[in-house]
Amino acid sequence: MLDLNTTLAFEVKKEIADRYFGFRKIIEEDSDAYQKDIIAGALELEEKIGFDLVRLYVLLRDNALIDDFFRITGLGEVLFYDQYVSKSPTIRKRVLSDIPVHGLSRKWRFQNMFFDIYDSLEKHVAEYRQNILTLAEDQETIKEEINLFYQKNDISGIMLFLRGMDGVPPGSSGPMAGTINADSAITMEQKMRLQPPQPIEKFLPILSLIPPSKEIKNELQELINTAFASQPEFDPKKL
Repeated sequence: MLDLNTTLAFEVKKEIADRYFGFRKIIEEDSDAYQKDIIAGALELEEKIGFDLVRLYVLLRDNALIDDFFRITGLGEVLFYDQYVSKSPTIRKRVLSDIPVHGLSRKWRFQNMFFDIYDSLEKHVAEYRQNILTLAEDQETIKEEINLFYQKNDISGIMLFLRGMDGVPPGSSGPMAGTINADSAITMEQKMRLQPPQPIEKFLPILSLIPPSKEIKNELQELINTAFASQPEFDPKKL
């Protein structure tokens, strides 16, 4: 009978442990995936949106025009801006050299290049924002998973229950009573407690969608005209 009780107790403990650590592993894997997706989002922000913005900066050059651009588009806070980068001929050539140049006159080539970059930026901002919304949903899902996990798994209660299965009555003491009492069980629960990941806005900016170029063409055209007039030596064809 003793062997049977020992076997049953072992099976109960194993089932509880498998369920507990199995569910915990799923949450930890989801949290790890969330963190990796944040890193991917940061790279997307820098390599796509950041690169598009730098290209527009080197065309606009003037700080006031760049501020006007962000105001017109509603993009928010100025990102990836460095005054040296926007006015360096070497950097300008490097970031613009792979863009197809089209247009009969120098002004048309300048204008077409600007709108091509803007359209690329609009596309990348839309993709980035969708990814951010997905990450926000993922974070909420993990948060709910953790809440559900603790609704179904009272760690201190489980540990006291397992202690009772070993024949140690609650509140007992002495060298044979084991080391798990109510206080130590609660302390261990606090140490083992899963914390939900930080919201996405703690890591990445939440960008607003920018309007298609055709919807703000007149405002963008004014920026282009002013920027073009201030740099008569620049011709995209000669990059």
